[in-house]
Amino acid sequence: MEFIKQYLDISVFGLLGSMSFITLWLAAERYLYFTRVSLAEFDHQETLNIALTRHLTTIASIGANAPYIGLLGTVLGILITFYDLGQGGNIEPAKIMLGLALALKATAMGLVVAIPAILFYNALLRKVDVLMVRWKRMQAQ
Repeated sequence: MEFIKQYLDISVFGLLGSMSFITLWLAAERYLYFTRVSLAEFDHQETLNIALTRHLTTIASIGANAPYIGLLGTVLGILITFYDLGQGGNIEPAKIMLGLALALKATAMGLVVAIPAILFYNALLRKVDVLMVRWKRMQAQ
């Protein structure tokens, strides 16, 4: 239990921080790619779709799973709080509330990572749709 207590915050926040960095990196890469892509270079719709949607699954996966990682950190934090209370025998309301409040910060951080990731994913997916329509119009001419 001491191992979990000692490394819980650094593990959860390190993982969520990494996920946030990956999201920002991939979203910026996709945005730059969309501004430079030459639709005339693609002969098949499927090839264009593969090129345009690259890395979007990763962004969506991070957006979908970051709250769960935060929730896992919260559950483990609550577990540690109750374990400490059980070991000490002294139940102080202030100690319980402090432990629970600190545990909830992991869920908040998970949401801080997830919400922008989903926003980036939706914005980039919309840009993919626009580029696909432009490519189809080019092919019809």
